[in-house]
Amino acid sequence: MFLHQRKLQYNARPDAPDPIFAKMLQEPLGGQWGEISVMMTYLFQGWNCRGPAKYRDMIIDIATEEIGHVEMLATMIARLLETSPVEAQEDMAKNSLVGAVMGGARIEDAIVAGMNPQHVIVSGSGSRPTDSIGNPWTSAYTIASGNLLADFRFNVTAESQGRLQVCRLYNMTEDKGVRDMLSFLIARDTMHQNQWLAAIADLEAEGFDETPVPAKFPQELEKGDVAYQFINASDSGESSKGRWAKGASVDGKGQFSVTKIKPLTDDEGMLGQVDPRTYGTPAAPVPAAAAE
Repeated sequence: MFLHQRKLQYNARPDAPDPIFAKMLQEPLGGQWGEISVMMTYLFQGWNCRGPAKYRDMIIDIATEEIGHVEMLATMIARLLETSPVEAQEDMAKNSLVGAVMGGARIEDAIVAGMNPQHVIVSGSGSRPTDSIGNPWTSAYTIASGNLLADFRFNVTAESQGRLQVCRLYNMTEDKGVRDMLSFLIARDTMHQNQWLAAIADLEAEGFDETPVPAKFPQELEKGDVAYQFINASDSGESSKGRWAKGASVDGKGQFSVTKIKPLTDDEGMLGQVDPRTYGTPAAPVPAAAAE
């Protein structure tokens, strides 16, 4: 079960309203690599975990923390859409939607200036489960395969992409309050990347899985002569100079080699005919008499 405490995990109060930056903050909230995505990914990974309790509990722990991060971002976005204090009405008229109206501007002008119109029309100056251009968050962003090593490797990617985006956003604002919250999120992403890498090391050391995932699939059933072969499809040949093209494979089970891309079959990919009632285009025109 989950219990809600009426306190944020960390500060989420801007120095001044900024509806344009509120729009940009929708990305780390509801984008592909945002906090809703990692929250839902970790929740389902944890709920579906059949591995040792330490992994299940750890996944649920981080998932629960991510719920708090969603709350922080949603709160920050809503506060960026509020009016500023009375003593700052001049700045408010420049920066906030409500302030712009009080200062004599039109709502339409604020929207044209770059704010998210759905923050006015749909959510009434609140955050939404969407990305920065209004695409709805989708559960297609979640990954929970039942294989912890595969999932934890994805989690490293998710935390890396999320941290990258928040670092970019940090450089796009001078608001000290916003930067304070973002610095916290960046630091937690640092921990989470290290956390998943440590968990991967534990899984491998304890023999739950290894490279290639899934390791329990019999490799003798693979097309073995291409299992460790780098295929060079570039004219320059530069890609053949990498670690992935020579020496022992990373999993220690083979030797890397290089070959130029080429067909390994005479199959031209031509398709057979389908039921004519589907009205697909046939390989050759159908004679009028035959059509009748």
